[in-house]
Amino acid sequence: MSRPAIHLDNVTVAYERHPAVHHVSGAFQAGSLTAIAGPNGAGKSTLLKAIVGELKPASGTIDCGALQRSDFGYLPQAAEINRRFPISVADTIMLGAWKNSGAFGGFSRDDMERAKETLAAVGLGGFERRHIGSLSAGQFQRVLFARLLLQDARVILLDEPFTAIDQRTTRDLLDIVLRWHGDGRTVIAVLHDFEQVRAHFPETLLLARELVGWGRTQDVMSPANLVAARAMAESWDESAEACLPEQPRAKWEPAE
Repeated sequence: MSRPAIHLDNVTVAYERHPAVHHVSGAFQAGSLTAIAGPNGAGKSTLLKAIVGELKPASGTIDCGALQRSDFGYLPQAAEINRRFPISVADTIMLGAWKNSGAFGGFSRDDMERAKETLAAVGLGGFERRHIGSLSAGQFQRVLFARLLLQDARVILLDEPFTAIDQRTTRDLLDIVLRWHGDGRTVIAVLHDFEQVRAHFPETLLLARELVGWGRTQDVMSPANLVAARAMAESWDESAEACLPEQPRAKWEPAE
């Protein structure tokens, strides 16, 4: 078996000492395609943010082995992105080339050519000068996928990437996800459409604040597990304090 790309060991993530994710352990294997599924409020997005490094675990460890932060491509929920910011489609996509240019470096001709290619690859050729605020929800999501294509990350984290977009855009973007998987990249996606999970994602992490199941989708997404996940989410005590050590710790282990 290949070495896990990302290993979670007894991870708890809390907001103001109230746990949103509680004692989760397991591993995302390198090159796997995994859905994080579960009821609303189950901690799915919180767990994804902890994996990408936006949130620190209150306890437990997230071991990313030889991966570095620049190896991660992250797509947050659309609601978290301010589309009123005055930026063009081209400039948005070029943010995906930051690891090649550096925070204050310029972009090469090759970077700009690749940006055009990625925009065409998502079906938006010729949209370079459009303001992102003028785009439909589906068009904007295509732009964000183009940015990920340009970034060329080894690990791709997607938070509800197909929410509030049309069926054609969903199919096109899902094809890109499957190509990433075919290329051997590790892809983790928070999803709420269980049929979509069953149809396209070989592995599933079923979460209801606590881990319900993690493994092959056909085993994890069983009727019994889904009933258990719903019951766990509904019975969760929002006022409960996390099981925190006296000195909370978080662990990120990039390559030397």
